[in-house]
Amino acid sequence: MKYHILFNKIAGNGKCGEKIEELKTKYSEKGECLCTEISEITDYVAFFEALGEEDAVILCGGDGTINCFVNNTDGIDIRCDVLYYATGTGNDFLHDIGKEPGCEPFSIKKYIKDLPIVEVNGKTYRFINNVGFGIDGYCCEVGDAMKAQGKTDINYTSIAIKGLLFHYKPTGATVTVDGQSHHYKRVWIAPTMKGRFYGGGMMPAPKQDRLAEDGRLSVMLMHNSGKLPTLIAFPSLFKGELTEKKKVAALHEGYDITVTFDRPSTVQIDGETILGVTSYRAYAKKPAAVKVEA
Repeated sequence: MKYHILFNKIAGNGKCGEKIEELKTKYSEKGECLCTEISEITDYVAFFEALGEEDAVILCGGDGTINCFVNNTDGIDIRCDVLYYATGTGNDFLHDIGKEPGCEPFSIKKYIKDLPIVEVNGKTYRFINNVGFGIDGYCCEVGDAMKAQGKTDINYTSIAIKGLLFHYKPTGATVTVDGQSHHYKRVWIAPTMKGRFYGGGMMPAPKQDRLAEDGRLSVMLMHNSGKLPTLIAFPSLFKGELTEKKKVAALHEGYDITVTFDRPSTVQIDGETILGVTSYRAYAKKPAAVKVEA
C-alpha cells in the first residue's frame, strides 16, 4: 500500500512543512510513503492513474489547499481514498464538520463530490466552503498583500475591524435567488455558503448543511447599517446570531444564486482572491437542472 502525502508548504502561514516529516514517519510504518508539494503536480490524471484502489492520498494544508485540489481534479475518477490533514490557519471546513486541528487524517471523499460551481469573470470554479464578496474579500486582498511583503503573522479579524472602521466602503448589491431578485444598500458582506463557516470562524449561515442531498446553498447579507452599528453587530457573526438581526441581515436559500455589485470589488473563493469583480453566480446543480421561476 502506498500513501501519497500532498502538501502545501505555504499553508498555516508557512508552517505546514514542519508537520510533514512527522506524518511521513507515522505512515511509513503502514506502507510506502511519498511526499509531494502540491504545486509540483502538473498532470493529475496521470498521477491518479498510477495509484491503485488500495492506495491513499493524504492532503495536507488548509481550506485553500482543498479548493486547489478539487478544482485540479474536477472530472477525474479518483478510485483510491483521499484523506485530509488540516495544517491551515482558518480551518473553516474542519470546524464545520466538527473536528479540531491536530486530529488524525480522515477521509473527505464524501465531502468533495458534487460540489457547487461559481462563475466569475467568465471562468468556473468548484468551492468547498463559500464564495464571498465584501469585507471578507477585502480582508483576503489585504492578507495577500501582507504575505507578499513576507509577513506571516496575519490576523484577519484585525484586518476586518480596521476595514470596517477606516478603509472598506460598502456598496449596493442585487441578489437573485432562483429567479427572484432583491436589492440591498450598503452591503458589507454577501457570501454564498456551502458550509456554515468562513473567514476563520464567522458563521453567516448557521443552518447550512454541506451534506444536504439537494445541495441547497445559502446567501447571507449584512446591509443597510453605518460603521458603528456594523462594528457592534459584527461579533454576533462569530456566534451564528447575525441572521436574527433582521434590520441589518438577510438570508436566502436556493440552488442558483447571482450577486451583482454596484462597483468592481474583490471576491474570495475559499480564501483565494479575484480582483475587479462585478458579479458572481453560484449554483448547486448544472443550470439546466435548476428550476427557477420565470
